[in-house]
Amino acid sequence: MDRRRFLLTSCAAAGGLSLTGLGACASTGPTGALDPEIAELQERTFRWFWDVTPHATGLTPDRWPTPSFCSVAAVGSALTVYPIGVENGWITRDQARERTLSTVRFFHDAPQGPQATGVSGHKGFFYHFLDMQTGHRFGTTELSTVDTALLLGGMLFAARYFDGEHADEVEIRRLVEAVYARVEWPWAQVRGHKISMGWHPETGFIPHDWDGYNEGMLVILLAMASPTHPVDPAAWAAWCSTYDTLSWTDRWGQPYLHFAPLFGHQYSHMWVDFRGILDPYMRDKGFDYFENSRRAAYAQQAYARANTGNWTGYSDQVWGLTACDGPGDFVLDIAGREREFFSYSARGPGERDDGTIARPRRRPPSPSRPRLSSPASRP
Repeated sequence: MDRRRFLLTSCAAAGGLSLTGLGACASTGPTGALDPEIAELQERTFRWFWDVTPHATGLTPDRWPTPSFCSVAAVGSALTVYPIGVENGWITRDQARERTLSTVRFFHDAPQGPQATGVSGHKGFFYHFLDMQTGHRFGTTELSTVDTALLLGGMLFAARYFDGEHADEVEIRRLVEAVYARVEWPWAQVRGHKISMGWHPETGFIPHDWDGYNEGMLVILLAMASPTHPVDPAAWAAWCSTYDTLSWTDRWGQPYLHFAPLFGHQYSHMWVDFRGILDPYMRDKGFDYFENSRRAAYAQQAYARANTGNWTGYSDQVWGLTACDGPGDFVLDIAGREREFFSYSARGPGERDDGTIARPRRRPPSPSRPRLSSPASRP
């Protein structure tokens, strides 16, 4: 299964992520027959987003069926799968267009401001979690730079897909352009050129910035590409400056930029095709970020094969650790060995591995390593 058949992708690159700069998205459907189990997994994944997201607001819940708040990052994923549903014939273009318009309109019109309650965001950014009924900040959650970026990734993808002259498609593009344009990225640069992970109205900026290698890559790209509030390109150099100390490793095979949970190697790649794009750091290493994600997939498989934790079931066919719910926060003695377990946690090779593999990650990152993925997706 190749990259094109797995997922319709936008062809955006750094410096060209505004609507006028985005490359053309794939406009034709998947070709050839998929493995039936992969095809079923794709459709069931789409159906989850379509069925659990309220049509009027587009607020996708963080989880289901447990009562949940909305995750704005999940909304970005939902906006991405709607066109995939159209291309596969699961819904019509009219249905996807209506849902997409109601979603982007809701976020465009959502109140913004510095107050702690009654708003959905501030300075163009959105809170990580929103109340499912009002769309306002949930609890004391943070104003999140990365979750805003993941929401924008889905919005920009949708705006490029709905490229027709239908009045609703024109309106989708207008609203998305406006939402992206009002994000004040430089406001989040409080420690040099790095971008803060977030902000709380009660306490101010989170004392951590995006560095190392992880899903924060999309934050830096969107911030540099902003048509209205761009950050200086020095932000990218600042982002890369900690690669050697925080990320570079060859512990599980080929050398690569390591981030333990798989999602860090997937999220930015949902919308940006990194093949052939080389910054100075990766040019010196001799491969691009797409290849880096391929190596990360191999590293996860190698870790499961070695199975130094002696977890039941880990193998070449069952692997892929990421952020997900687990059995709970407790310690058990199992066969004379003390085991620590976690509830929700980011998991990865050598980091908080409690034997929990998220079912979606049993189908690891197919765009970057399709031949590894199909067997691992099977029950």
